Amino acid sequence: MKKQRGESSPHGPLPGTTRPEISVRGSAELADALPYLLGFQPDDSIVLVALHGQRGRFGGRLRIGIPAAPDEWPAVADQLAVCLRGNSLAGGATPEGALLFLCREPADGEKGQDVMERLRPLAQRLRVACGALDMPVFEALCVSDGRYWSYCCPDPTCCPPEGGPLSRPGASAVAASAVYAGIRVRGSQREMEARLKPLGEPLRGPQERALDDAAAALVPHMLRRADREAAVGRTLRLARQLMERLGAASTAGGAPGQAVADAQDDALLGPEEAATLIVGLQDRAARDRAAEWMEGRDAAGALRLWRALARRCVGAYGEYAVPLLSLTGWIEWSSGDEPAARVALCRALETDPRYRFAQLLHRACNEGLDPELLRRCMRQERAVRRRKRRGRPRTVRRTAPRVLRGGA
Repeated sequence: MKKQRGESSPHGPLPGTTRPEISVRGSAELADALPYLLGFQPDDSIVLVALHGQRGRFGGRLRIGIPAAPDEWPAVADQLAVCLRGNSLAGGATPEGALLFLCREPADGEKGQDVMERLRPLAQRLRVACGALDMPVFEALCVSDGRYWSYCCPDPTCCPPEGGPLSRPGASAVAASAVYAGIRVRGSQREMEARLKPLGEPLRGPQERALDDAAAALVPHMLRRADREAAVGRTLRLARQLMERLGAASTAGGAPGQAVADAQDDALLGPEEAATLIVGLQDRAARDRAAEWMEGRDAAGALRLWRALARRCVGAYGEYAVPLLSLTGWIEWSSGDEPAARVALCRALETDPRYRFAQLLHRACNEGLDPELLRRCMRQERAVRRRKRRGRPRTVRRTAPRVLRGGA
């Protein structure tokens, strides 16, 4: 099986490109290759990877959380198989087969082998669902507690009943080949999600009270057509002020780690101003205008702000994080960080599966579209507004890619 350099989109490189390849042989190397397939180490996840051609070239991949209720497994398995095949066909490639990974750490008192046995019915249901679509699962692995087990391989010398040990991070032949090919892993999914989770005490209580006050004060104005444009303007001005504040903050002694940097950003935002901005960005027009901060210094400042505000959506306001998570995913995708973009967009869709903006971005990212198509559209929209403010006739036509057209 071959892994192509930098292949983070489901359909591999663009036609005509040539990239170094990484050969993966056997179950042990497949388990070691999983973080390089996604760009991060998944947690509590189902991962399906399409295979193409006689040599089993890696293609599209899907990752979702493992449903907690086993009675949901059949429907999820069928849906994942359909999505993997459909996404591959949409990209012009018919999958010859698939790989399956089930990743879950043991609960208290459990061993990895217990997890493997508990998830065996899920693995079998996924194998059946893929096989029904002429997409046989050539290997199905459970990864847990630093070991892997195969649901397909009966050879105990290759896949022992007690599981095979995973290589230390960065120590396997696959890792060495990936580094040479320029592929990197961003860390674990849990670490990436931690940057987006709601804050705890002592900030949670004051922030939730501030959100109560902001919602009561702002929502009536946002719903009145006569007041809406003014409300959007105030939201964007406040966002710009906070971006500049974050950008002006310097750190003595060099660049901090992610957790330290996030804590510093949290300390720079007051509960009231954060609440005002969170509520204001629930408006679709404000969100779309904010999405235009996608390049250069604007992108760096906006990304820090959207993450910090997502962490402020605490308590009963958890769903208010969805526009902010979507904006985070958009900036990360636009900046070339597809693994982080997928984590943010998946978190948005887990909170609100019907949120159209996140759906469209997630689909575009997974289908390997060029974000420049959307950036170009946003530049045109900005040019239209500037012309209108100057009293000039509209001369720029909206050209959003079809896959990205839609509302909230």
